[in-house]
Amino acid sequence: MIPKEVLRNIRRIQITTSRLVTDVFAGQYQSVFKGQGMEFDEVREYQPGDEIRSIDWNVTARMGHAYVKKFVEERELTVMLVLDASLSCYVGSGSRMKRQLAAELCSVIALSADRNNDKVGLLVFTDRAEKFVPPRKGTRHVLRVVREALYFAPAQTGTDIGAALEYLNRVTKRRTITFLISDFLSPDFSRPLLVTNKRHDVVGIRIVDPAERAVPALGLVMFRDAETGEMCLTDTSDPKTRAQYEEISRARARIAEESLRSAGVDLIDVRTDRSYTGELMRFFSARARKMGRRL
Repeated sequence: MIPKEVLRNIRRIQITTSRLVTDVFAGQYQSVFKGQGMEFDEVREYQPGDEIRSIDWNVTARMGHAYVKKFVEERELTVMLVLDASLSCYVGSGSRMKRQLAAELCSVIALSADRNNDKVGLLVFTDRAEKFVPPRKGTRHVLRVVREALYFAPAQTGTDIGAALEYLNRVTKRRTITFLISDFLSPDFSRPLLVTNKRHDVVGIRIVDPAERAVPALGLVMFRDAETGEMCLTDTSDPKTRAQYEEISRARARIAEESLRSAGVDLIDVRTDRSYTGELMRFFSARARKMGRRL
């Protein structure tokens, strides 16, 4: 039995994100993501200019003159949400944690896929794959995905994006649209990402909290590493200390960005202290331009 509080939170997220999908992203999702290829539609008589390779020789032999196969773009997609549930995502200096924002993004994407009659699956990971929900269709299934994204309790604390991608490649047979939602604070994952993006269409969504990029001058502060538990007493009033902190943060961000860029993966940055609507819309527009389509 699911607790009433959990059901209320799932319903709240569903209502909030459903409005966003309907009012803001209607048509955007379908316009940007292609299907898995071409599927057979019908046979028609050959016309000048048709590809010789498209001739259906069996029908041509029966009818006595040339017929060709007509194909249309296959629209059905399989969407995989690969969600980072490591302890570094249970951080938030504002009104919500990174994990909460990530779950809301999962909901927006899952509901967009459901609206387009696509399959949606979920892979929750830490330093290993912890929960796999196979792709299926239907609103009831989408709500299960949202519930798992919100409330799944991981057994481990660390982060290993490479291990998650390798697991994804083992359990998925068809090409998918894979949204990798993480803070990307992980050991090197460049090689597995390159392999995965050849099999799937991967989109990275990086969840950022402003406190991770710059620390305010608060005097002596005891910092605790969310994943290792290591404690460190730091004098945040020292400008050199703050500058060093910011440089380390920028270096981590650059490493992740380079891994994504090298693999040809698009990156969307969203912050816990801002609306993500504008960032998603910019992504849709940029992807549409890349595909030569107008939204």
